[in-house]
Amino acid sequence: MSVEITAGPPDTTSPEIADAVGAAEQVLTRRLGAQVRLADPEALGGTGRSVVIRVRVASSPFSMPRTLVVKRYPAGSGDRDPWAHEAVSHQLLTALPAEERATPELFAHDAAMRLVVLEDLGRAPRLSEKLHAKDARAAERGLLSWAHAMGRLHATTAGRDADFDALMRRAGAQCCQDPIAVDVHAAIAGLPGLMESTLGVGTSTQAVEFAAGAARAFSTSRRRAFSPSSSCPDNHLVTSRGVRFVDFEGGCVRDIVFDAAALRVPFPSCWCGWGLPPGMSEAMVAAWRAEVGSVWPEMDDDAVLLPRLLEAQLLWVWLATWRALSKPMPTADNAPPRSVVLTGRWVRLRSDALILGEKTVASHADAVIGALADRYGPEVLELPLYPAFR
Repeated sequence: MSVEITAGPPDTTSPEIADAVGAAEQVLTRRLGAQVRLADPEALGGTGRSVVIRVRVASSPFSMPRTLVVKRYPAGSGDRDPWAHEAVSHQLLTALPAEERATPELFAHDAAMRLVVLEDLGRAPRLSEKLHAKDARAAERGLLSWAHAMGRLHATTAGRDADFDALMRRAGAQCCQDPIAVDVHAAIAGLPGLMESTLGVGTSTQAVEFAAGAARAFSTSRRRAFSPSSSCPDNHLVTSRGVRFVDFEGGCVRDIVFDAAALRVPFPSCWCGWGLPPGMSEAMVAAWRAEVGSVWPEMDDDAVLLPRLLEAQLLWVWLATWRALSKPMPTADNAPPRSVVLTGRWVRLRSDALILGEKTVASHADAVIGALADRYGPEVLELPLYPAFR
């Protein structure tokens, strides 16, 4: 969720917004020990799971920014509590030196009110805006800045598992550490049968073992750092200081290569993906490696990194396919049909598997690509480039 998406005209009269403003005033007043007044709430877009608003600091006895961003969450459900992940992630990241922080500063949070009060990063363009504009150079710079920012985020939060776990316990969270990991395991278990019933594609024992082995390796990896968990170009602001991340509803600590694979499967957790020009993904991976190499020098070795990248890439593609086939596939706004996006991910997986000589992965990908083309038509084989690169 981006703090910069405006979902239609601001609705400043809704009870949810009024309640969020009142709750934020209470939390800030209690934290600072003096009355704080907020005004002029501006509704900002989101996923629907939370109320997200920009507010003006109308009065405060202390020096504060002119505006702040408030996020308020409903109660968690099942094993998912986005408030806990959001609050704990910002606690962890706000503790970093300001010059190393690629995220908004946390001003206040409250478990009972289920809200966070954050620095307002302003009206910087989203990465999605760069990708849908007409300036290819600006889009390229935005993507490379995203890759560098991700690498710096990993390098500056290396080995923070214990800190994150302690903060989660303090927040009273009973949910899982990495929400995506739960879905990955469900996809490994459920996708073979789902593909058989919906696409008529069998999954070999070797392919299932490859995916299961990849998941086990990532769960026990020692190359771990903070991750936003999910990624979407709407969630990255392109500022004068580089890309800034603004959504941590699934923030966690996990294997860094799982995030790096998102540079090969751009924005794998959402359906707004278009194609990238040849060499762009490789340039982004190189930018990421330049940032993490000082902490994990083995990442400069292709023999170490590339097989792990392929394993993570396969897990992202299996997860996307499981999600797509488990429910109808409506087209996302301003994006190719989901069937086209999904096929494009399998095509890239096949190509990268062939380069590494992973015939099991390549053969399975080839069968899925053929089945998707049979079901949705041969046009799914052509993933259009982002508008900026046409």
